[in-house]
Amino acid sequence: MRVGFDISPLSEEHLHPPGIRRLVNSLVLALEERAHIEVVRLSPPPGAALRNWRHKLLPREVTAQNLVGIHSFVSAYPRRGPGLRVQTIHELPWRHGVAENADLKHRYWASLGSRRADAILTATEVVATELRSSPFVRSERVRVCPWGVDESFQEEPPIGVVDEAVIARYTQSEDAIAFCPGAVRAKKNLDAVLHGLARVRERNGPRIQLLISGEETPDLRRSLGLASKLGLARWISTPGAIEETDLPSIYRSASAVPVLSSSEGFGLPVLEALACGTPVIVPRGSSQAEVAGTHGFEVDAADPDSVADALERAVREREDLRYELPDRARELTWARCAEQVEQLWSELAK
Repeated sequence: MRVGFDISPLSEEHLHPPGIRRLVNSLVLALEERAHIEVVRLSPPPGAALRNWRHKLLPREVTAQNLVGIHSFVSAYPRRGPGLRVQTIHELPWRHGVAENADLKHRYWASLGSRRADAILTATEVVATELRSSPFVRSERVRVCPWGVDESFQEEPPIGVVDEAVIARYTQSEDAIAFCPGAVRAKKNLDAVLHGLARVRERNGPRIQLLISGEETPDLRRSLGLASKLGLARWISTPGAIEETDLPSIYRSASAVPVLSSSEGFGLPVLEALACGTPVIVPRGSSQAEVAGTHGFEVDAADPDSVADALERAVREREDLRYELPDRARELTWARCAEQVEQLWSELAK
């Protein structure tokens, strides 16, 4: 069975968030390694307009390459043309008052756009429940397939890697570190972490340095302004983007990874942190909490005391949990995810 996979999120001309790029790359590689279905990579040629390629040129590939259908890693897919269609919907941010990715285009693809899809893939039951409640979505077509975690995320560094040397390139602090990956956009809810840290300082709790990765944005500047008002400027490190190869060392060096996003489809950092043996702090009832399972520190993100309690607990218990937390990550692998995708296509192609 030959299936076309739209890997346009990997294109340098059509940039997507790092999490989606890691998803596409890791899942396609896992499918190719298993070789239970024949993966045909479909990518726009240099200079091509993404919309024109996806909706006018991509359908022709189904016939030209004898494909069963097209698998899209985003909500947009070619509605016309032959073959089956699998759509991926990561989240419904407007349901949570989040403006990012909540424009009319995204709302269309998550509602009316889903009517043509033969299956709608999402990574958590939280998002699946939201989708099934939509009057436009055929609930029986919604399938949950949790993403995985790359093998580079481990509780111990590989031979030749010194975590202390890596973390020193991003912060010189000797305090406990709370790592906030990519918290430079409003939806990541960095302000909740800042208010929690301020409460820790008021209590004379442990000394914690926030390490925030990501390029400078207006949202980050606003949050840094809040940090100054809260008297936290000296407890903040903003080194910019972190090399992907350095991420495992950063996670292992941290005492906590708060992922308090107001809206999240899955939250790869949750799984990556757990794989490295580092406690994660997640909002109660969220997709992040579903991913963490019983291994996450669940909080009320709107309550600074709740966040502060979790930060203090993470610092206190981090070493005791180092070899327990990866158990959750071992349950969610890219091989497991690839197997579920294979099963889905086998069912659709019957």
